[in-house]
Amino acid sequence: MDKEAITKIRNDFPILKQKINGNRLAYLDNAATMQMPVPILHKINSFYQTSYANVHRSADTLGFNATKQYEEARGKVASFINAADANEIIFTSSCTDSLNLVAATYGEQNIHEQDEIVLTIMEHHSNLLPWQQLAKRKGAILKYIDLTESQTLDWDDVKKKITAKTKIVAIAHASNILGMMNPIEEVIKIAHQVGAVVVVDGAQAVSHFPVDVQKMDADFYAFSGYKMLAPTGIGVLYGKKQLLDQMTPYRFGGEMISNVTKYDATWADLPQKFEAGTPNIVGAIGLGYAIDYLHEIGMNRIQTYENVLSKYLMQKIEKLDFVAIYGPKEDHTGVFSFNLKNIHPHDVATALDMQGIEVRAGHHCAQPLMHRLGVESTVRASLSFYNNKEDIDQLIAGILETEEFFNGTK
Repeated sequence: MDKEAITKIRNDFPILKQKINGNRLAYLDNAATMQMPVPILHKINSFYQTSYANVHRSADTLGFNATKQYEEARGKVASFINAADANEIIFTSSCTDSLNLVAATYGEQNIHEQDEIVLTIMEHHSNLLPWQQLAKRKGAILKYIDLTESQTLDWDDVKKKITAKTKIVAIAHASNILGMMNPIEEVIKIAHQVGAVVVVDGAQAVSHFPVDVQKMDADFYAFSGYKMLAPTGIGVLYGKKQLLDQMTPYRFGGEMISNVTKYDATWADLPQKFEAGTPNIVGAIGLGYAIDYLHEIGMNRIQTYENVLSKYLMQKIEKLDFVAIYGPKEDHTGVFSFNLKNIHPHDVATALDMQGIEVRAGHHCAQPLMHRLGVESTVRASLSFYNNKEDIDQLIAGILETEEFFNGTK
């Protein structure tokens, strides 16, 4: 995308025009939360003002229209990730909720003592804790795929850890720390050869490049709305229909029933079976608006532009010999985790914030990976399609200023 296109996009995000601590804002915490553009805010506001009602309950006009928009949003999500059927899309409260749903339903039904669950050491806690706790309940065995020396997925270890005993493989599509995409299709092929089911955490993928769940042959794919321009409190679980049909619900109440007697109940068809209670109606419809917005720009254009930004940032930051960068140097996504010598990451983040640069510092909900890297925490700067080279130049200048303040050098 050229400068004019980026300027037009940035005009949709008035939050980017404000000053932080007297400085131009460089918002580089997109791996945590993406900002919401004005067109989506206006559409959500309009829904509240003209169409707000509950779904799947009322026969009145408002209820009918709300239900229509809610289900249209489900169709948009299905199309966005190329699901075969809109009924394979379950609205949840977040990516974390989606992953917990799979562990609490498919996992409870299918994992037994001594079965093996394979993760990668780079997993976010959301894609680690549900499996860790399931393994403890069931007496199953957790195995972790390690990293190579260049901090990418160790392919030899993939083939070593996935065995005939493997029942579930849980893996991130893109790391929230290492700035890399995993070879997801190849991992799924290996897992399917031994009959394992693959759960993919797509939280750091869906707003950055095209996702095709049928092409990758994922069994489950989870992501959150707030990492792709939508409101908080909405998430998605994609599952193959034959798997979802076999799973029992794990939350009860509302429109997820078919029939209820005093001592028993039967369940609604997909997807309502897994959407107990009043769902996050505005969140789901807002997610549909977000997909419209992303489609208008084009996911291939977004991926190409973010690749340009990522290369630009890598070229700049790797020249700073006092900065340790984590993850591979090549084919880097827009997520950059790093540390400055002898300066605590929280001090770095605070110093950058004083200069208007918003980044994240901490363990990023991936403590096992931090231990593997030999650090307690890192600073993380993460890009999106509304960032520009000026944001990156401001980050590099901010890092230099921070280094000089704490260590007296540049």
